[in-house]
Amino acid sequence: MNYGSVIFDAPDYRISKLSLPMSLPLLHIKNLSIHFVTDGLRTQALKNINISVSRGELLAIVGESGSGKSVTSLSILQLLPTPPAEYISGEILLSSEENTIDLLQLPREQLSAIRGNRVAMIFQEPMTSLNPVLTCGFQVREALLQHKAISTEEATRQTIALFEKVQLPDPAGMYHRYPHQLSGGQKQRVMIAMAMSCEPDLLICDEPTTALDVTVQKNILQLIRELQLQNQMGVIFITHDLGVVADIADRVAVMYKGMIVEQDMADTVFKHPKHPYTKALLACRPMLHAKGERLPVVSDFMEVDAEGNIQEKNGAKATAQEPITPPSPQTATTPLLSVQNLKVWFPVKKTFLGKTTAYTKAVDDVSFDLYEGETLGLVGESGCGKSTLGRALLRLIDATEGAIQYKNTDLLTASSSQLKALRKDMQIIFQDPYSSLNPRITIGEAIAEPLLVHGLLTNSRQRKEKVLDLLEKVNLRPEHYHRYPHEFSGGQRQRIVIARTLALQPSFIICDESVSALDVSVQAQVLNLLNDLKKEFGFTAIFISHDLSVVRYISDRILVMNKGKIEEMGMAEQVYNSPQSTYTQRLISSIPGIGR
Repeated sequence: MNYGSVIFDAPDYRISKLSLPMSLPLLHIKNLSIHFVTDGLRTQALKNINISVSRGELLAIVGESGSGKSVTSLSILQLLPTPPAEYISGEILLSSEENTIDLLQLPREQLSAIRGNRVAMIFQEPMTSLNPVLTCGFQVREALLQHKAISTEEATRQTIALFEKVQLPDPAGMYHRYPHQLSGGQKQRVMIAMAMSCEPDLLICDEPTTALDVTVQKNILQLIRELQLQNQMGVIFITHDLGVVADIADRVAVMYKGMIVEQDMADTVFKHPKHPYTKALLACRPMLHAKGERLPVVSDFMEVDAEGNIQEKNGAKATAQEPITPPSPQTATTPLLSVQNLKVWFPVKKTFLGKTTAYTKAVDDVSFDLYEGETLGLVGESGCGKSTLGRALLRLIDATEGAIQYKNTDLLTASSSQLKALRKDMQIIFQDPYSSLNPRITIGEAIAEPLLVHGLLTNSRQRKEKVLDLLEKVNLRPEHYHRYPHEFSGGQRQRIVIARTLALQPSFIICDESVSALDVSVQAQVLNLLNDLKKEFGFTAIFISHDLSVVRYISDRILVMNKGKIEEMGMAEQVYNSPQSTYTQRLISSIPGIGR
């Protein structure tokens, strides 16, 4: 639909990072409200959203899970399923030199011509966005042929040129590879190439770097920014990572429960936040706090009444008032866990007769000691071997060579009965709590299950009392006992998994990327909880993560891995503030927002 001349109530702002023409916004979302109706229940997902983005501008939309960020981005191209989604009110106006159209009023045929052409989108998880049975090159070529009147040969040539533009290694070879043959960062580059194939006016990035290592993330962010400047695109960047926002955004819109609570220039938001929710998000980042400080959470800054009205709390501070006093590490002279020359190699090539001729050396000659009461941070990029090392320590995968001494027992030579007896003393918290919980049983049953398996407590009543006590310790309520995993948020599910881990009162816990996928505010709650529980239960831990700022906050010592080997090891503050290895220096310099 051609709206001809349209007058906008666009905010008067100036971009500090870019010099932008003062004209109509490329995209203007006006008074957008969306409801979801499920089983007769109506939930307001968006409430009177007003945002705009101009050519050459990068607008970041930030907020926690459930705040409405992704609903906003998906609504632009009408990618929300209807039902259950209902567009209650509003306009989504896309402008060009010729006209302005309301995307919500376009018929499907015209909308299809805009999707991927004038407006493109990069999703959070490239593996689910790419077709696993088609080569990467075919999928990008398909997008070109859909929107451009060019030959197949020309589309192939342009696809390889795009792969080169997004800095994929061996662009011609990548054309013929399938998604599973690429790393996470490489798959995301393929998605960027596809999104950029038709030189869109507007690029929507929905959490495109959340699951990536800091170094890969830094490269992807630089790439998006460079392509934006080259093509003078408008970019809407959806994220919950304020560090990323600090590095790349021109303007910021902060969302909370379907509403825009603050919107301003990025520098202004970071230096002079006005809304208590924005203040809370900025304050609870671990990089701002020393080990031993309790991280602030959203509830420290504001309270919300039954009608959803927000009231700022008086005296809210950006730092914690309540210190945490963890047990002093290395008080014992004998290690709780001692690892000597550990190797975990996986065969990757065999002869016709089955003889292995090549290996992937996931863990290669690793040695270290872990003392009672200590938290050892284990960091490195994806593929460095840190998760493989963690699983090998618990005998969840077999080691190729070496020794693992735990309380004077060699785990690699222990019998099945010995291992079973040790299992209740050695536990792991995985990254994804949803896949760690059985969706068919209640969380009460899930937490009680290890008690039943190991024959602890004599009857179901005692086990239920134990479970209720654990729920209280992880700040969940007794009525949650009978609910199922899908009824909880990601942060709540992680608390459930922690409660299940503590049911057996283990001496040794491995946290494998257990806060990596959480919003910064929920992450702060879980880190506070882990510190509190460590103080109460006195367990020893290995904390695995690719986020050095989190590891520095939670750990006593840090062990940095690279390509299966130990790159650097030392006290947390020393490794973080004065890294000796070039690789560690690169990891730290890649942490987004470290200069803020």
